Parts: sequence; structure tokens; C-alpha cells
Amino acid sequence: MTNRIKAFAGIAALSLLLASAYSAEAPVYSDQARSFWSFQPRKVVDPPQFEQQADRDWIRTPIDAFLLERMKQEGLRPAPEADRATLIRRAYFDMLGLPPTPAEVAAFVNDQSPTAWESVVDRLLTSEHYGERWGQHWLDVVRYAETEGYEYDRYLPGLWRYRDYVIQSLNEDKPFNEFIREQIAGDEMVEGEPLEPANQEKLIAAGFYRLGAVRRNAGNQEVASSVNEVLTDRTDIVGAAFLGLTVGCARCHDHMFDPIKQRDYYQLQAFLAATAENDIPLTPEAGTPAAWRDQTKEIGGKLKTMRGQINLASGDERAVLESEYAELEAQLPPPPANITTIKDDHEHRPSVNLLYRGDYENKGEQVGMRPLGVLLPEGAEVLPADTENPRMILANWLADPDHPLTSRVMVNRIWSNHFGTGFVKTANDFGFMGEKPSHPELFDWLSQKFVDDGWRMKPLHRMILLSSVYRQASKNPEYAAVGAEKDGDNRLLSRMPMRRLTAEEIRDSILAVSGSLNTELGGRSIMLPVEQSLVDMLYDPTQWVVTPDPDEQHKRSVYLIAKRNLRLPFMEVFDQPALQTTCARRDTSTHAPQSLELLNGRISNEQAEMFAARLISEVGNDPAAQVKRAYEIAAGRQPSQKELQTAQAFLEKQPLREFALAVFNLNAFLYVN
Repeated sequence: MTNRIKAFAGIAALSLLLASAYSAEAPVYSDQARSFWSFQPRKVVDPPQFEQQADRDWIRTPIDAFLLERMKQEGLRPAPEADRATLIRRAYFDMLGLPPTPAEVAAFVNDQSPTAWESVVDRLLTSEHYGERWGQHWLDVVRYAETEGYEYDRYLPGLWRYRDYVIQSLNEDKPFNEFIREQIAGDEMVEGEPLEPANQEKLIAAGFYRLGAVRRNAGNQEVASSVNEVLTDRTDIVGAAFLGLTVGCARCHDHMFDPIKQRDYYQLQAFLAATAENDIPLTPEAGTPAAWRDQTKEIGGKLKTMRGQINLASGDERAVLESEYAELEAQLPPPPANITTIKDDHEHRPSVNLLYRGDYENKGEQVGMRPLGVLLPEGAEVLPADTENPRMILANWLADPDHPLTSRVMVNRIWSNHFGTGFVKTANDFGFMGEKPSHPELFDWLSQKFVDDGWRMKPLHRMILLSSVYRQASKNPEYAAVGAEKDGDNRLLSRMPMRRLTAEEIRDSILAVSGSLNTELGGRSIMLPVEQSLVDMLYDPTQWVVTPDPDEQHKRSVYLIAKRNLRLPFMEVFDQPALQTTCARRDTSTHAPQSLELLNGRISNEQAEMFAARLISEVGNDPAAQVKRAYEIAAGRQPSQKELQTAQAFLEKQPLREFALAVFNLNAFLYVN
């Protein structure tokens, strides 16, 4: 009750602030539009109750009760519980993005205590690698990249700190409403010296606005077209990431499907109009990104010329030029230590106008600030354009406990990343053209529980992992025919979905299995060796300088450079998303280049050598022992008799490194049941 009173007070304060501002023509929203499910308050529901003892025995958390009720309505029963080796491997990849060690698997399989699974879950939730795994999900949503795209694709030296901020925030289980406020208005929250640790964190969080692509016209972003595109990009990502709405569809005209007027769009954009780029040196001698770019420009030009000469040379001449190239490249100054963030610059704030067909040269009426009208009381007023701390007002509106969208959108993302599909399939579209929730009562119950638990993610993870539905096997043979007919896409979750590892999980698992994974957290992003032909396609060769320390190159994939104009081929072939737009859910494809990369690629072949060496060091030269140990490490289980015989026959003709390479291609390694 206390939370609801506080929420009402927050909404009332916002309404008073809006009411005190100047009046502007306000669109009218029909009762039908306002009554759409996602715009309605969360419903207060109780978990279903069951009479049969078997049903009550299966229910471990309230989640199970809601899901079991839907299954029974369709004549379905849940799948049997997965075996322990499968279960712990599933949870490790789900929560950490890494495989369990053979010792961790054995310890759980042999632990007969009633709290064995609970202990595993609690250990995973306190692991520092949890933030790396779940931070990647958020980085996908906000289209995190450290370069600006387009032809220049400029590198922003301090933006990797935003990635580390996300990872640290999730490891600390920072309340999601605070996570919102810091990203939307962190710079406006700063009090005192900017470089105090608490203020640094807020400034880094506000780097959220620097994540989008920026078109530089001859290096200048201040021309009207670029300013308009930047504001458009920032408005769209606020709508997609936090509201789960396609607000960008109202840029050129009223939304064709949702009750979002063009006026709504530009009034939302007006909250962001004063934002200006701000690069803050962390030390007096750090310098600025602009100065660093000037310092590298001369060397970069020489390197570009020399690269052309190398491509035309051969033999000794080529070797000499490559040596000179490496010496010159070593003279490049290191990027400056700075915070890449934003600030309010009201003096140079552009006016926000209704734009005819979204064209910045066809300006209409100037507008002030207001959140989306369909989510406000009828007649809510508009804030003037010069309102102080405008994004703090927006952040508080988004983080209000009674906001109908914010908690639902985040809970849906969490559910989707556990089960492959959210309650709402269209995670970035909770509007009229999006999917309706598969389990509306459970969805609202979890969304309310999320808020009641202080907007913390870890209690929600824990409830999901401890549920019976999460512990199901991925096959349900008893009800296979019924399930295929009534629930072919497994929306009712009468079995646990099987999934292929993501690009990051595949690379990280290869490193973990080979024994070369560097588990150090954080730090400046890593550039791995790539084909020179790819580097030659870049605007400037200084944009891709390989990290020299091999140990640094073996850090987790979340720390690889997120460059818009050059993705690591290994990651791209395994469906790492493009970095231009928000990615709410990873796609999974299957095609020949994936096998070719695993069989012939630099990463897999280098690591196969190390995996083979690890097998020899652990079990010696006995082929049977090597095969068994390889399966324990890579698949989390013993090989079947057929797998053992096939692998031993293979080793009679091929070296151990070829077997190690083959293991990286096994479904048992690439998929999680």
C-alpha cells in the first residue's frame, strides 16, 4: 500500500507540473485506444489453486501454478524433469553464458541434499559473470556500439565504460527504476564535482545517448540534418527500450496503428532537445577525443599510403614494408581517458517542431514537452521548451511504479531470455500490431511482483530458475502428439525449449573448453586479428589496431570492440546482430558458412590446438580417456557408447587436434537442452 501511495504522489506531482505549464492544443484519445491491454494498469491477480495432489506437488513457485492451469485447459501435461547434468548446463549458459566445469557438474549430480538446486541457483546469481551474460542482452536492446557508423565510423574512446556500467549495475542488482533514471538523466542527477565516483557512474550511464549512429558531414555533426537525425534516433530508442512501442512510426505522421500522434512524437523528442555531446577528461593530461584524432591523423594518412604499397609489393620488399608499417603503427597515441556522455545546453538547444513528413526543412508548429498523451489524464498540459532538467522529468515518468508499460516491458525481456520467447513475442512492440501476451494473468502478476521487490531482477531470475517449468526436459514424449497439434510453437511451455548458443557463447565456450579463457572483468575493448582485406575497406586503417597482448585477446566476447563498420566474421556468421538498430531478440540461422568457420576459422583452429594440449595434460595419451574427458568438458556429460566408438575410430586416423576441432562442431557443444 505504501508503494502505491508513493506512486500516486509521484503521478500527482507530475500532473501539477504539467498543469502549471503553458497550454497547447492536445489530441483527443478515444476510450477504445485508452483501453488497450498494454495501456491499462496491471491487474491484481492471485495464483490458481488446484485440488489434485499431483498438481500441487508439481508447483514449486507461483509461476508453475499459472502455467499449469493453461496447460490443463489445453489437455497438456508438463514434461518430466531434466536430468541433473542437463539442468546445470542449461542454468550456467542461461545465467553466465559459460559451460560448467566437469567438477561443478559432478558436484551437483552427486549432491543428494534437498537444497542442491537452490544452492546452484544462488551461486550463479552471485557470480560476477552474471552481469556479463545479462548485460549483453541489454546492450543488444540499446544497440550498443563504440563507433558512429556511416562513412567515418568515428571511435568514441570512453564509451566502453557504458558497457562496464551495465555489467556492474546488473551484478549489483541495481533496481531497474534507478537504472532507467541514470541512463535517461544521469548527467542531470550530478551534484558536486563531476569526477566523484558516484557522479562518474551517472555520467557514464548517460552515455546511453551516445550509442546511436551519427552522420558527420565533413566531420561536423552540428548541421541541421545531422542534429535532426540524432534526436530522431534518441527518441526512437527511448520508445523501444523502455516503453516497448514503435514511437518512431509517428515521426512523419500520426501512427497508423497505435494511438501515438505526430504531436506526441515531437513532444517526447522535446525532452531530449537540449542534449549535447560532452567528453569529460578523467585526468588533466588526458586530452580530448578531438585532440587525439588530430594526433592520429598524420600517422593514419601515412599508414593508409603504406598499406597500398604493401598490397602491391611482394617478397623481401613486402616484408620490409610490413615491418615499417608495424613500427609506425606502434607510434599511434593511446586513446584518451575520458567519459563519453552528454549535458544540457539550453543556449544552443534547437527548437522542436512538427515536421511535415519528418523533413527537417518543412517545419510546422513549435512544440513543448509532454509524455505520450494516451498514457496521461485527459487535458494534461505541455511543459515549456526551456524547462530545467527535462530528462529527469521524463525519467521519473518512465520509472513510476504505476506506469503500465515499463515494468511489463522489462519482465517480458527477462522471460524471453530464459525461455526463448516472451509473453509478448514482439518485445519492442506492445502496440496494436504487436502480439498479445500468451499468459496475461501471469504476466501482470510477475510485473507487479517485480515492482514490489524493488524493481530488482535477481529475485525474478531466482523464482524462474527454481520453478518446475524451468526444470523440465526439452522433450515431452507422452504428450508429443497433443502438444504438436495444440501448441506447436510451445507457447504454453509444456517442455523446455532447446536453443543454440549465441555467437558470444560459442566463442566464450571454445575459449573455456580449451582452457585459455581470460575471465578478467571490464576494461578497454579488444580488437582481434582479422583478414587485412577487411581492414583495407575501412575509412582509416587506424580504426582497427589489433590488441597486442594474446591474453587480452582471450577475454570474453562482450569485451570485443563493438564497431559498426566491421564485425568480427566469427561473430557475424553466428548471428550477432548488426549494431545499427535495437535488437530485442536474437535470430538463429543455420547455414554452411557456420560449419566452414568452425572447421577452417582462425579462432577454432587455434583453440583446437590448445584443447588437444589440455586433454593430454589431464588424461595422457589414452584415446578412450581423451574422448571421455572431451565430452565431460565440452558437453557436460559422458559420451554414449556409439559416440565413444566413433571418436576412437576417428583418432586412429586423425591427430588429436582434429578431434578437438570436431568437438567444437558437435550439436552437444553448440546447443543447450
